[in-house]
Amino acid sequence: MAQLVALYKKPADTKAFDDYYASTHAPLAKTLPGLKSYEISTGPVASAQGDSPYHLVALLGFDSVDAIKSAFDSPAGLATAADLGNFAQAGVELLIFDTKQA
Repeated sequence: MAQLVALYKKPADTKAFDDYYASTHAPLAKTLPGLKSYEISTGPVASAQGDSPYHLVALLGFDSVDAIKSAFDSPAGLATAADLGNFAQAGVELLIFDTKQA
């Protein structure tokens, strides 16, 4: 398995971000080919030290890192990536990695 973790930084207008994310971006991201799971954080995102710079975390599961790369090379992936500029003005960090049971 592999994961894409999207760390969305705190926007100036959290309600506008949340509304757009739920109504437009999440449905678009759910069309990514090969997507096996899609989870998002609920409530505040904290660090071990307390507050964090992040508003929302999304966890997208795929079969492999190659599957993630292929998904984002597809028309749905290109549209999903292009959509980030429509609502994630505060910034987003995307992490991609293979996983295994420990």
